[in-house]
Amino acid sequence: MAKRTLKERRAIIAGLGAAAAAGALGGRSAQAQGSSDSFMPLMHQQDAWMSALRGKHRIVMDVTSPDGLPDAIRFTGNLLAGHNSWWGVEEADVAIIVCLRHGATPFGYTDAIWSKYGKTIDPRATPPPVANPYNSGERSALADLAKRGVQFMVCGTASRGLAGRIAGASGDAEAVLKEMGANLVASARIVPSGVVSVVHAQERRFALVTVA
Repeated sequence: MAKRTLKERRAIIAGLGAAAAAGALGGRSAQAQGSSDSFMPLMHQQDAWMSALRGKHRIVMDVTSPDGLPDAIRFTGNLLAGHNSWWGVEEADVAIIVCLRHGATPFGYTDAIWSKYGKTIDPRATPPPVANPYNSGERSALADLAKRGVQFMVCGTASRGLAGRIAGASGDAEAVLKEMGANLVASARIVPSGVVSVVHAQERRFALVTVA
């Protein structure tokens, strides 16, 4: 019985050694496999303007709703002022892109669009809005941020949807979309898809801040 027990113990120890060796080999194999995974994102020419932005720090702010815009404005200002006050980085060296997409898309357009199509932009408001509440008169937060170097990108997919609602079944949505494109807030551009452009900004080493 004692001899059998000793043999069993030796077998167990040998088995553990073999398992450990296999685990080590497996670990090295996994490491080798991981080291060969050199993913590089595909860089698209239409996004080259992002890389051209000057900045020692890069941030993309993803804004998706009207309720989130006030916080996005505050956070953007804090990013500029905070970098300067606490880290000694000039505002010109902080590159910020604010993406206005989904429900926040209409805020990328000036009063010319709001005054003409306010009822469609916010059908629940009484009376209908006639001005961009963050880019009009004394409430010029978006224009003020643009003066500080902030760039805006406006979702083209959501803009096309808004243009379709404005035009209605018998209208010319393309004409409305062209009119919208001619009335963007300062330092703004329409991008084909806001959510895709946010991803592409991150692939170009912009840190993401999300505001719902």
